[in-house]
Amino acid sequence: MHVISQIEKQEYQELIEVWEASVRATHDFLPESRILELKPLILDQYFDAVQLCGVREEGRVLGFLGIHETDIEMLFIHPESRGKGVGKALLLHAVNALRCTKVDVNEQNQQAVDFYLYMGFQIVGRSPLDGQGEPYPLLHLELN
Repeated sequence: MHVISQIEKQEYQELIEVWEASVRATHDFLPESRILELKPLILDQYFDAVQLCGVREEGRVLGFLGIHETDIEMLFIHPESRGKGVGKALLLHAVNALRCTKVDVNEQNQQAVDFYLYMGFQIVGRSPLDGQGEPYPLLHLELN
């Protein structure tokens, strides 16, 4: 059973390390330059724009979730914690406790697409560009 708790601002540095490790493990379509461009945006702007919660073990963040209203804006799991139910626990918390029903996923991140489809989401649309206007298509998913 994974305990989910709120993330505090002083944990942002640890979160960005989890984010980077996760992105490097799952977003092989992103060039190094794009990861380096995104990192300060996420650390300095995006974390503050969402409600953050995470799963910890022995004080260490294993994965985290960021939501805004009914949208899941981010869900990242440290590679060492993948396949251990952390992502599922966070997603179920987002859906059941926080009433989230929507998520956008990079089309090229097939593992994430498969995960959300397995968890009951459906593809309802597609955008050719990501949120920053870059050519990394997004799939728009909603809970059915």
